[in-house]
Amino acid sequence: MEKKRARIVISGRVQGVFFRASACDQALYYGIKGWVRNRPDGKVEILAEGEAKNLDAFIQWCYQGPPAARVTDVQVFWEPYQGEFERFNIRY
Repeated sequence: MEKKRARIVISGRVQGVFFRASACDQALYYGIKGWVRNRPDGKVEILAEGEAKNLDAFIQWCYQGPPAARVTDVQVFWEPYQGEFERFNIRY
């Protein structure tokens, strides 16, 4: 199966609404590895790797996020797959 890697930047009301914790839950569900963090500019950034179809489904979830989030934009930057992560975690 094809593996992919994406850097995802989510804009809107995405901090203080459990976006990072919810992203961890979704990553576990989809078997995605990598990390999520809040950025100083108010956006959330995710670096994610996994099976192509699972990563695509995870990215689709990012367009909505958790119930309290109000996502206004999602940017996806594709990068070469590296397989460097053992799990998905929150970076502080």
